[in-house]
Amino acid sequence: MPGTSESIDELIAATPDWRGAVLAQLRGIIHQADPDITEEVKWRRPSNPLGAPVFEHDGIVCVVTILKERVRLSFNEGASLLDPAKLFNAMLDGSKIRAIDLYEGDKPDETALRALVRAGVEHNLAKASRSGARKK
Repeated sequence: MPGTSESIDELIAATPDWRGAVLAQLRGIIHQADPDITEEVKWRRPSNPLGAPVFEHDGIVCVVTILKERVRLSFNEGASLLDPAKLFNAMLDGSKIRAIDLYEGDKPDETALRALVRAGVEHNLAKASRSGARKK
């Protein structure tokens, strides 16, 4: 089925350099942080035919983008998340999204990254709970 985990496997296989390895590592960390998170590839277009892996739990938590010289992990609600380990290093001026750019040789802080993913999930769950409460 298009957009499923198999598509992410294909994206990793189609990116055999360090960026594919980083995507695989990030994917593992994200699933460790939230075993209930879902994943699919979205936003396929001519400039990016393989698309971008999107991880969701009651809304988008994060997106991985393979770029020429880096791998970007963007958090959809990053501006609302606490980042005590100061992982965010890109897209810092926006009112919503924050990102972590990883370059060749970078080693992500797995503990802090798992905490950030969990915070993103908790933010989405709280938002869904608030909107559900208003509907009653």
